[in-house]
Amino acid sequence: TMQGAPCLLMDYLGRRSGAIRRTVLIYGRDGDDYLVVASKGGSDEHPLWYLNIQDNPHVQLRVGTERFPARAETLSAEEKARVWPHLVDIFAPYETYQKKTTRDIPVVRLRRTDVTTR
Repeated sequence: TMQGAPCLLMDYLGRRSGAIRRTVLIYGRDGDDYLVVASKGGSDEHPLWYLNIQDNPHVQLRVGTERFPARAETLSAEEKARVWPHLVDIFAPYETYQKKTTRDIPVVRLRRTDVTTR
């Protein structure tokens, strides 16, 4: 946890280096999906991990003891509006971060890709 909020580890490819990178992110849930916020503390620039997953959305997640592949997708404005209150409940500083910057802070859906659907 980070300041009491649940966290996951996300491995992704660096867009320039091609090396595997890892970041720790606070997450929320939306059904079976994980939601993460590209806040960078309210900076006017996107975090590097967000730029990297825009180039290659295939990531590996570790949540607790479970590891699995996932695909990252930035939420639309409508989807973000629906889930934002839930994410602020999990980590209140997100609201301050959004007010601190003119950048629209992206929310990213991480959807498992190792699950077969019928």
